[in-house]
Amino acid sequence: MKQSDEKDEKRRTRSGTERERAASGEGVSRRTALKAGAAGIAAAFSGAGAAIAPGTADASNRGHGKDDEDDLLLVNGKIHTMDDRNRIVSSVAIRNGRFVAVGGGHGHGHGGKVINLQGRTVVPGLIESHTHFVSLANRPGYHVAQLELASNIAEVQEMLAARRPDVPPGQFITAMGGWNPIQWAERRLPTRAELDAAVPDRPVFLFQRFNGPCATNSLGKQFFETVTSPLAGPVTVGDDGSIASGIQSTTALYHLRVRQTFEDKLRSTLDAMAFSAQVGITTNLDQTLVALASGPRDPRPNHFLANLDHFRMYDAWLALHREGKTFVRLQMNFLHNQGNLPDLGGLENQLPELRERLKNQFQFFGDDMLRTGAIGEWAAPFAFEGSANYPVWFEAQRLCAQARWRNENSRGDVAGIQQIVETYEQMDLEFGIKDLRWGLQHADHATSEQLARLRNLNCGVSMSGFRWQNNPTGDGSPVGPLFPRIVDSGIPAGLHEDGVHIAPHNPWFALHYATTGLNYDGLQINPDQQITRQQALYAYTRANAWYLNRENDLGSIEVGKLADLVVLDKDYFKVSDSEMRSIRPVLTIVGGEVAYEAREPRRRGKGRHGRDDD
Repeated sequence: MKQSDEKDEKRRTRSGTERERAASGEGVSRRTALKAGAAGIAAAFSGAGAAIAPGTADASNRGHGKDDEDDLLLVNGKIHTMDDRNRIVSSVAIRNGRFVAVGGGHGHGHGGKVINLQGRTVVPGLIESHTHFVSLANRPGYHVAQLELASNIAEVQEMLAARRPDVPPGQFITAMGGWNPIQWAERRLPTRAELDAAVPDRPVFLFQRFNGPCATNSLGKQFFETVTSPLAGPVTVGDDGSIASGIQSTTALYHLRVRQTFEDKLRSTLDAMAFSAQVGITTNLDQTLVALASGPRDPRPNHFLANLDHFRMYDAWLALHREGKTFVRLQMNFLHNQGNLPDLGGLENQLPELRERLKNQFQFFGDDMLRTGAIGEWAAPFAFEGSANYPVWFEAQRLCAQARWRNENSRGDVAGIQQIVETYEQMDLEFGIKDLRWGLQHADHATSEQLARLRNLNCGVSMSGFRWQNNPTGDGSPVGPLFPRIVDSGIPAGLHEDGVHIAPHNPWFALHYATTGLNYDGLQINPDQQITRQQALYAYTRANAWYLNRENDLGSIEVGKLADLVVLDKDYFKVSDSEMRSIRPVLTIVGGEVAYEAREPRRRGKGRHGRDDD
């Protein structure tokens, strides 16, 4: 990957048709994408109570360089900059992918496109600081990530049916991970009859969490009950289309993975980016879980949804990036899952993959759209002192510190956090880590003392409540994450959702829980542990930018920063608590270009990426 500050003139594609052209190998220029996006906004909202419509720039303002006609000016909005002054301005100007004016009338002139926001609320592009997003980009089949936005099985059926026009005969429509049936009114997977009613002429396969259970329709049942592959035979499917969790579900997943082509992965990667833009996440810090400590990397019947070849799982994204077709930002952390492997001998032989990574990989290397990150979500599986795996875990921390790499661990309990704090302090005494910004993921019940000690080490944390959101009674602990304690400590504190295997990717669920303490049923399961909406949004923007070492480019709407923003369908700061969960972007801009635009749905429901079905 080349490191360059130059703007790629054909960097990203935007509209639904342009994404399809991208998947087929046709290039789309930056200028074409921007013009198509602006035109699409007008078409999308005209005649539907339009809140957004492009204006017309004065011709006398032209002549500011060859890119002038590609400039973008957004006016008449309620734009929350999230800068140091926490300003709310009405207009912002974008040129060459960055903000060139924020408020103040824009006396410099403008010769490009003008969008009248008509009072819409605008926030900086949201940053996800803990996600397994590249796994979503490797899903087999014609994937429907939107199922996590459904509230009942009827909506699930609509979303699956909306995908159908894109799918060739015999190909699977799939939806894997991210969603949980407890989000749906019926609290169960759809039946075979319900899936047949939605899509009778294409096989459908829904896969829950890491290892099922699953549900399929009649064509899927026929496939799974008769299929054979090099390492596995047929799968047992119930009359209702159900597939038991465990080996039956993972075998079904295997049968689809061994049939997945590289072209399929290119399509899934584009679809993953499109869904991220649809929910307003413009930058993802990926920490894709690789559940293999060692052994074969190719698909096996016992591989969970998280099992991927972490040497090759980025290939499709890299290919699209080389062709200028990525339109959501990705930063790649490297998770290492090798604990104590007795066959390797002494400690000096343990952690072979981590040792090679630290010697041969660059951290924070790439460009504005795609770059490497650090070691995380962990360098080795966590193990308490006294266990057989502890020496390996501790050695992993030493290796990262010695190599001068940023490093993360993931714990929420007080005892585990205490060990991490003490270990980080030892690493600082031995190697000095204060300038490396080491991190702690989750930090749910960290004490004030632990947070103060981490802050003294210049560490940051990334908070999440995903464990509690889909649990109607809590998990047995008195409360969920102690959000106010973490924020009030002054430690850099981001917020994340931890998608896309066991939790959704949609950030508005995480923002809702952090500010209300309410679960999916509207029950208060985290009393007295809420933060304000301003604090939560700050955590998902500026704090997460710090966590990614990108606070100079991302996280706020300020002159000189990369032009990422989201135009919302509701005012995040004023809507009711219940309405906050249903906030959706009507327009997402990444680097000054349209990454997502909402369209008025037809009667039967929204199509893929929120666009009308054709």
